[in-house]
Amino acid sequence: MDFSHLVAALDGNAALQRRARLAELSFDVLGGTEPVTVRVGERISVEKAAAANPAFTLTASPATWAEFAKAVPAVGFQSLVAMQRVGHLKVDGDVLAWGRHMLFLEQIFAALRPAAPLPQSAVVGEPIIEPIVGRYLRLDFNGRPHRLYFEEAGQGIPLLCLHTAGADGRQYRALLNDPSITARFRVIAFDLPWHGKSSPPSGFETEAYQLTTQLYVDTVMAVSRALGLARPVVMGCSIGGRAVLHLALRHGSHFRAAIGLQSATHADGGADTRLRDLNVLFRPDVHGQEAAAGTVACLIAPTSPRSDKWETLWHYMQGGPSVFLGDLHYYFSDGDLRNADLAGLDGKCPLYLLTGEYDLSATPELTAELARVTGARHFEVMRGMGHFPMSESPHEFRRYLTPLLDRIAVN
Repeated sequence: MDFSHLVAALDGNAALQRRARLAELSFDVLGGTEPVTVRVGERISVEKAAAANPAFTLTASPATWAEFAKAVPAVGFQSLVAMQRVGHLKVDGDVLAWGRHMLFLEQIFAALRPAAPLPQSAVVGEPIIEPIVGRYLRLDFNGRPHRLYFEEAGQGIPLLCLHTAGADGRQYRALLNDPSITARFRVIAFDLPWHGKSSPPSGFETEAYQLTTQLYVDTVMAVSRALGLARPVVMGCSIGGRAVLHLALRHGSHFRAAIGLQSATHADGGADTRLRDLNVLFRPDVHGQEAAAGTVACLIAPTSPRSDKWETLWHYMQGGPSVFLGDLHYYFSDGDLRNADLAGLDGKCPLYLLTGEYDLSATPELTAELARVTGARHFEVMRGMGHFPMSESPHEFRRYLTPLLDRIAVN
């Protein structure tokens, strides 16, 4: 592996140039033909031999670096954090410094891959007003008043969409704009309290936000009832994909069907949990939202369109302080379903499962086991997609979702 290509990583990228000037760090990279030191500042330099006191050291086998550098790497090699997560990359030294610069370093190391064709600028032509309507819903649940934001489009069977941890309903923008879906389904995507354009409840400034199973289920049911939805379909991704399981368990008769995107009984924590243990998502010496985007970038497939990938990450960069962390309490702890009786869950609520092949969190293997235990009537691995199918690759996702909606519509 020739790491000298890193010196050109800043060329033509004003955002990275500005970020590099603020980085001021050096680190060692091992596993190429020889050890190198990478120094980041006004420019990037790559020097032969390891430095005496690097901020951290990145160590991987030559075969690992070679796979990472391919235009389309295999699952687990799509990013630096992905390789760390599955144990292909070892990070020694100041792990907090590594966590502080994750997203920036992912962009730098992308220079090791063959240059991708420049994306064509999207041409809108005449001005277009999208059919999406956004509204605010005021409602009380769990003894507290809430003001929640939701967007909707279409008519017919209600399709209630649940976003991922730390993000918001914008992830479903493509579904809301798809006339072949909205002709038969009333697509509704709402922002959980604390997320997106929804407000936290009054008094939030004294609280440490944590999402629990009970709070999540109560919120979804309160929204569904407040909007008067009759036998809606519920579809959720990531934490939403977990929530549809809890909803089917507790309120299965309320729903026409449940679609789980990236659903599993639990999350694969990965081989190296130090970034989570150091709480890089909420501390004064780390930009928590940049770190949030850095931690989830590894879950996006390398074949996802660049603009959709970065819009997905932008949603994470905009989250409120500690909100992503609070959602992960549900995802990793409170919402864990490994000890639940899920046998025959499909009998309580028809269950359809779709999982992206590049997901390292709710992996295809975990979803396959969930499908077996629950008797789900459909399970499929979405090729060339990651953890955010409806957001990172909406055009391809449509090919997998449409047949399921066709089946649900006639039942």
